[in-house]
Amino acid sequence: MNSILIIINIAVLLLLMAGLFFMQKKHVSFSKRVFTALGLGIVFGFVLHLIYGTASEITTGTIDWFNIVGNGYVKLLQMVVMPLVFISIVGAFTKLKLTKNIGKISFLVIGILLGTTAISAAIGIGSALGFGLDGVQLSAGDAENARNALLEEKVTGVKDMTIPQQILELLPSNPFQDLTGARPTSTIAVVIFAAFIGMAYLGVKRKDPEHADFFAKIIDTLYSIIMRVVTLILRLTPYGILAIITRVTATSDYEAILKLGKFVVASYVALILMFIVHLLLLTFAKLSPVNYVRKAFPTLTFAFTSRTSAGTLPLNIKTQTKDLGVSEGIANFAASFGLSIGQNGCAGIYPAMLAVMVAPAAGIDPTSPSFILSLILVVAISSFGVAGVGGGATFAALIVLSVMNLPIAIVGLLISVEPLIDMGRTALNVSGSMTAGVLTGKVTGELEKEVYQRQNVVEA
Repeated sequence: MNSILIIINIAVLLLLMAGLFFMQKKHVSFSKRVFTALGLGIVFGFVLHLIYGTASEITTGTIDWFNIVGNGYVKLLQMVVMPLVFISIVGAFTKLKLTKNIGKISFLVIGILLGTTAISAAIGIGSALGFGLDGVQLSAGDAENARNALLEEKVTGVKDMTIPQQILELLPSNPFQDLTGARPTSTIAVVIFAAFIGMAYLGVKRKDPEHADFFAKIIDTLYSIIMRVVTLILRLTPYGILAIITRVTATSDYEAILKLGKFVVASYVALILMFIVHLLLLTFAKLSPVNYVRKAFPTLTFAFTSRTSAGTLPLNIKTQTKDLGVSEGIANFAASFGLSIGQNGCAGIYPAMLAVMVAPAAGIDPTSPSFILSLILVVAISSFGVAGVGGGATFAALIVLSVMNLPIAIVGLLISVEPLIDMGRTALNVSGSMTAGVLTGKVTGELEKEVYQRQNVVEA
């Protein structure tokens, strides 16, 4: 009987996917198909949750099959991340798009990422204080205790790694290993390696133009092929979002969410306020925030549902270059650095909120100006090396709490709502990197305003 019900659920998913395919054939816009997929996934997931529950064999078996579409799509995106980053950065040199401003571009991108992370930390602190969040009120069950036991083991490595050591982790010692994505900092390492290849190309071009031209043609050909692969994969976005959001809504622990509802609401208030800051920065740069929201929506939707900044990278770069008018070089720098440096949600808001929540337990007044300023500074600096220890928001929180000499147990106590909050954090991380790319393009004069001002989103 269970097998029959699972087959019926799969048939419903296939029917919904057929509907999305029909919309594509009718030339319905990419944004509308993504939004439709999101809505259908939410409804379908809730129906599965209401009928079967979260832990039933039918739900588990159904989601296992759905993951072929959802997780399969994410894996395909991750497949092209390293080739795309490497070829795009080298290609920016061969097309002479980075040679004059590479130092300025790097400085601006990293500066904006770190600056916005400091702002996001301040907003996280304000939200935690405004909602009166207190870590003492949280209770631990078996799952939370098990999580904290694991964190206790890992925090030692975090404590022992200094900021200079974290920065060293960004540098490539074996670029071929990093091209496989073996380390948390592999993406940044590939960017650095590609930049060295690009600078070497410029040196060869001065001394041996014939060889340099041959190399440039190879890179141009590879870039065309990689972008075609990216385009093919991005066409699957509505189907991937449908499967992923269905899984999320079908398997979420709504009782735990209600229990920790105050923290969830406070987190999303902070995330939304920081997103508004992104829009204000664009407004100050005399760029339309409405156009940004319209064009960034499909990418942010995927980041929200998939909870993977790395998997969102191809969409991120496509949105910056094709829809927002950012040059290829700047888009790749901003999107790639944004995976490891200055993540507004994971490395900014989240650890700042947790620090405020546990400060009273350590005998510290969280409203003290000295504590708040110290916390903002620690969050901003620590965000530069979060990927050096791997693990995203959890390790960002571990680093900040450890440096501030605060108890880390609170990180494990929030395990039940972690997926829900992580969705918003990931979307904000991606928005932060896109905002950094657009602002850097505006400052350096490499932003095509007519592309940014165009109303429609370019089809994948």
